[in-house]
Amino acid sequence: MTRHTAARDALAAPDAPTARDAIAARFERLPASRWHVIVRLVVGVVTFFEAFDQLLIAYALPELRQEWHLTTGEATSVLTVGSIGMLIGALLSGRLADRYGRVKVIAYCVAASGLAGLALVACTSLTPFLALRFVQGLAIGGEVPVAAAFISEITRSFKRGRFVLLYELVFPAGLTVGALAAAWLVPAAGWRVMFAVAAVPGLLAFLVQRTVPESPRWLADRGRTAEAEAVMAEIEAKVAAATGEPLPAPVPRSPAPDAAAAATDAERTATGLRSLFTGRYRRRTLVVGAVWFTGYFVNYGVTSWLPSIYKDAYGLTLSDALLYSTVTSVAGLLGCLLVALTVDVLGRRRILAVFLGGAAALLLTLAVLGAGTPVQVLIWTSLSAVGFFGANICLYLYTPELYPTRMRALGCSVGGAVNRLGVILGPILVGVVYGAGNDISGVFVMLGAVALAGAVVAGAFAEETANRPLEEISP
Repeated sequence: MTRHTAARDALAAPDAPTARDAIAARFERLPASRWHVIVRLVVGVVTFFEAFDQLLIAYALPELRQEWHLTTGEATSVLTVGSIGMLIGALLSGRLADRYGRVKVIAYCVAASGLAGLALVACTSLTPFLALRFVQGLAIGGEVPVAAAFISEITRSFKRGRFVLLYELVFPAGLTVGALAAAWLVPAAGWRVMFAVAAVPGLLAFLVQRTVPESPRWLADRGRTAEAEAVMAEIEAKVAAATGEPLPAPVPRSPAPDAAAAATDAERTATGLRSLFTGRYRRRTLVVGAVWFTGYFVNYGVTSWLPSIYKDAYGLTLSDALLYSTVTSVAGLLGCLLVALTVDVLGRRRILAVFLGGAAALLLTLAVLGAGTPVQVLIWTSLSAVGFFGANICLYLYTPELYPTRMRALGCSVGGAVNRLGVILGPILVGVVYGAGNDISGVFVMLGAVALAGAVVAGAFAEETANRPLEEISP
């Protein structure tokens, strides 16, 4: 019997659903505790530095263009090669994490990212730099969606949005700290120092393996019931010790009131990428994929080119160009915090539609005004960043909720891969429009239109998931 067949048999085994439901009920009774904070902190620090690494290239690009005499096409390659790696890494990591476990994949990705970052410091020409950025992209693209799936699986449904997004805030925080550090360090010490700093946290791979338990939901879903029970009992003991009170009894999940909510045989037996386009999951995958693409197209279309636009089109010094760009990243972080505090009240669908729609309106307003001064660009892009950063962070919460444990990491990784398409195409098309006569207004018309498309898709077709157990949303 093959490993694949055994896994499918485990899903169909009579005791497997019981084990999965029991683990889910035990998570639902866990109050927030120091254990949750520690796990969220460890995984969060890892994700923080992956984000820190990801943004560095935009801030190093002006210096790299001058040092290596890069053409516009070569500069675009520098911006996008890491994203191509992230796209492939996301697709690979989801399947690996659903088969071999969340924590193992996270740890290996962190180690690989750190080693690649360290090697980047020694690069003296474009070709090895591009190769290493691709490898680093594989690792970053692999870690981020799997970490999102893992954090969702250790969380109860009550206020899940706030819990998950307060963890996810570390990603935009990493982008912001990376921007602040780069704005100071790149002009003072050069781009290599930044990549050296970013490589050090690769050592966190060992900390992840030693302190973060494997997801009991994943273990139970794979038919590893004894391991799931042991890990769950250990988690419960730590939570009880942290709170100083006995845990309440688990409450079995009631059957869904609508018979249509039960999973069909086709939904339960489909495997691989096909499972994401079977039954109810087809619409979810298409909708969330469209929002991932549009949100990140706009995000990286704006942030990747802002330093160069400020420097080349408005004549700002490198230091001022980086500082202006950093203000936009800080505004985006505030948008993420606003979403984290309101997503359980407003709901996922409304957040996505309103925040992307607001970003669209602001970017189109900037285009109508003509983007005549750098201060004008600074104000309107920063306000719009509140919208597109906020919508994008919501996707890291929303996507894991849309898929069952057996394919949750795969669903997250496909979302991550689609967002990489946006990350790749956004800077490329901005480069094309901007390069055709420095058409800055045209850039913001394009970005505003894409954001508006994402808002319409989310508002019209997204399914609400707030405060519902994962097993109820995706049986």
